Amino acid sequence: MSRPQYDDQNIFARILRGEIPCTKVDECDHTLAFFDIAPQAKTHILVITKGAYVDMADFAAHASEAEQSAFVRAIGRAAQKAGLEEGGYRIISNTGADSHQEVPHLHMHILGGEPIGPLRAS
Repeated sequence: MSRPQYDDQNIFARILRGEIPCTKVDECDHTLAFFDIAPQAKTHILVITKGAYVDMADFAAHASEAEQSAFVRAIGRAAQKAGLEEGGYRIISNTGADSHQEVPHLHMHILGGEPIGPLRAS
C-alpha cells in the first residue's frame, strides 16, 4: 500500500514553517497545539504533528514510536493547559472526504469549555 500524497502547501504545513501565525497552547519536538481560528466550541484546540502525515492511517503506519507517543501526550497536555480536564472534552480526527477532513495533515480537534452535546443529532 502506498502512502497518500502530502501537500506541503496546506495551512498546517505553512503554520509549522512560520508563514502563518497561530496562538500556541503547547509544543514539543513532534507536535504543535494551537487555538482554532474558527472555533466550533468555547474552547477549540488543534493538535498537529510536525511530521508530514496526511491522516491517522498514514501516521499509524509510518510514524516512529516517539512521534506516536508525543502526539498522544500532546493532546493530554493541551487539554490540561486549557483547563478542560474537570468539565471534560471531546477529541475528534476527521479522515477523508466522507468525514469532512478539510486539511490533509493529521490533526486532532479538542473541543470543550462547555457542554458539547451528542456526537450526531438524533
